Amino acid sequence: MALLEDGNIAELYIDRGDDSDIAGNIYKGRVVRVLPGMQAAFVNIGLNQAAFLYVDDVYSDGFKEFEQMFDVASELDDESDENAAGLPLPRKNDYTIDELISEGQEVLVQAAKSPMGTKGARISSHISLPGRFLVLMPTSDHIGISRRIEDEAERERLKGLVQQLKTEDYGYIVRTAAEGEKEEKLAYEMGFLNNLWKNIQRKFKTAATPSLLHKELSISLRAVRDLLIQEVEKLLIDSKPTYDAVLSFLDTYMPSLKDHVVLYEGHEPVFDAYNLEGDISRALKRKVWLKSGGYILIEHTEALTAIDINTGRYVGKHNLEETISKTNLEAVKEIAYQIRLRDIGGIIVIDFIDMERKSNQEKIFNALREALKKDKSKTHVLPMSEMGLIQMTRKRTREPLTRILCEPCFYCEGEGYLISRQSICYSIYREILRDAFDMGGTRLTLRVNPEIAELLLGVENVLISELERSIGKQIVIYPNPEFHMEQFDILEVLGQ
Repeated sequence: MALLEDGNIAELYIDRGDDSDIAGNIYKGRVVRVLPGMQAAFVNIGLNQAAFLYVDDVYSDGFKEFEQMFDVASELDDESDENAAGLPLPRKNDYTIDELISEGQEVLVQAAKSPMGTKGARISSHISLPGRFLVLMPTSDHIGISRRIEDEAERERLKGLVQQLKTEDYGYIVRTAAEGEKEEKLAYEMGFLNNLWKNIQRKFKTAATPSLLHKELSISLRAVRDLLIQEVEKLLIDSKPTYDAVLSFLDTYMPSLKDHVVLYEGHEPVFDAYNLEGDISRALKRKVWLKSGGYILIEHTEALTAIDINTGRYVGKHNLEETISKTNLEAVKEIAYQIRLRDIGGIIVIDFIDMERKSNQEKIFNALREALKKDKSKTHVLPMSEMGLIQMTRKRTREPLTRILCEPCFYCEGEGYLISRQSICYSIYREILRDAFDMGGTRLTLRVNPEIAELLLGVENVLISELERSIGKQIVIYPNPEFHMEQFDILEVLGQ
């Protein structure tokens, strides 16, 4: 599913129908291990890997009695304006993890982050249930309003409406889509979410352990719920069953938006019709070119993502400072765009080209903050350091695009580098020197990759000649196309 803004792809969502994206799902799990040294626990929720539950994600009041359920989750932390995280944070626990839960205990938890690489899912007992207009927060009496609703009178109207409509002692976040909506729609959704929560509680008492109690909406219905707003021109769907499902969903929640939904029946794939495949391929590249001739490099590591800016072919017109400043400003827009499109999360370090003027540094910092405003994921940007670095964080709930669409190179095993062919030749030289005198016969057979064979018989032939003189044996080279570049075999040949 692609979101287009001004004709350009801004966000891309991919669902493989497996356990790669489980954020928002609610499970009945069993604690398999409590780790006091890490103040965390591992919980079996039915996936291949145990899920990780940190002590601050455990609701301490009544956690042992699961009929008294939980506070607020962090999945939709772009919605509220209450604090830096976007939602009112649960109270920090005054207890240690082993005081709150024990091995073998059954727990009700929500996936806050999907499994990523070798890490299992991050889960929380602070449940949230998002709807189109509201987010339900069981057992919390907090009412929050989306930061994107800026009109103060409208904020007060919505807060008063929710306060008036409340029939249960629950908390709610009013989402951006609720702006201008009538009381009847909010009341209907509030009742729907309340009933959904009660059904989940009933399932928890009778379901097997582990089991899935509530599944987040499919990618298409999630797009309708979270992205289809009045400003959207149309929603184009190339699947008739999905088209029918979306219309049915809109019948219940947003009948006024049905006219925006169109069934695509063209002969070429819908992504090709809108020229999206090229942008998606570009989002998988390490190097991204800028229009001026400069470029940015995006490197993913285990701990963080590093982004480097270079002037490349751009030489400017007047002076060095202006050239650098223009390249950095152009890079800011592309970086904000790529971060959002690639869904890069966690710690991000951006190495801008060094600028002498403080005013230019501040201009870059402000431009980056402005460019990130379109991003729904929570970001936090620090001012530029003396070394020309900007450090930022972006909320991460799922794998970035490169991890979903790519896998490590089977040849270099994800290292990104191979030992150079010349280095391999010298490794072979040392290996033969090391082993030759323990081998019998008058000849040695060397089996190598064809490219290494070509090098040893050509430019590096002096190595073979020197070896033959040193060990007193003939060396016969055989290329083997099935060999890895770094693979070689040294065999002794007995007899004549």
